[in-house]
Amino acid sequence: MNHKKIAQLISKSKKKTPAKVYIQGNLERKNFDGENFQAFGEGKFWVLIGDFPSIEKWMKKNKHRVKEHFIEITSRYSALPLLDLTKVEARIEPGAVIRKGAKIGKDCIVMMGAVINIGAEVGERTMVDMNAVVGARAAVGKDCHVGAGAVIAGVLEPPSRKPVRIEDNVLVGANSVILEGVRVGQGSVVAAGAVVLEEVPSGSIVAGVPAKKVREVKDLPRKDKISIIKSLRNLK
Repeated sequence: MNHKKIAQLISKSKKKTPAKVYIQGNLERKNFDGENFQAFGEGKFWVLIGDFPSIEKWMKKNKHRVKEHFIEITSRYSALPLLDLTKVEARIEPGAVIRKGAKIGKDCIVMMGAVINIGAEVGERTMVDMNAVVGARAAVGKDCHVGAGAVIAGVLEPPSRKPVRIEDNVLVGANSVILEGVRVGQGSVVAAGAVVLEEVPSGSIVAGVPAKKVREVKDLPRKDKISIIKSLRNLK
């Protein structure tokens, strides 16, 4: 999905304020007939789920029926909902934020606090660690590890650069930053804290600010330091 399609999708979408409202009062099922939000419950206790302005309008009209209420709002004027996780064959931990329009490969792991934006792609068996960000339209290949706090820049605004492309079997170190338009070649390693401004050749290790090539992966005496644990990707 290119930046024009994403921008058009966001600009034309109906902005919503998703809400859950817990209410107690003198209520029956017929009190909710014809409303464009969902109502679950019976007797004196109900849960209303939907766009808050619709629920708020109903509550004002029925304030004489409602004795107590509690409002839970998860976002405000949101342009896009989160991805439907029932259709994802991956391990998504609580607190991860994945927007609709992202693609998550089979057997991936997305850890707490990670953010994956619209149009981003994460390949099979890749782990996106805690608080890492995969920006709009960025693509991460298979069998990669995106370290905690790493930022893979998105390209939506300004739309002047190509998206980041990270090829298969890449290790992106914690708190590193990969800027717009960069390609990281297959089997490479980006050291923790590095800021990558230029293309990384396949099989290279880069480090520093700005990141520079420091050696070849093939020259490392211990490959276990940069390997992934495939058993962690098993969903069974």
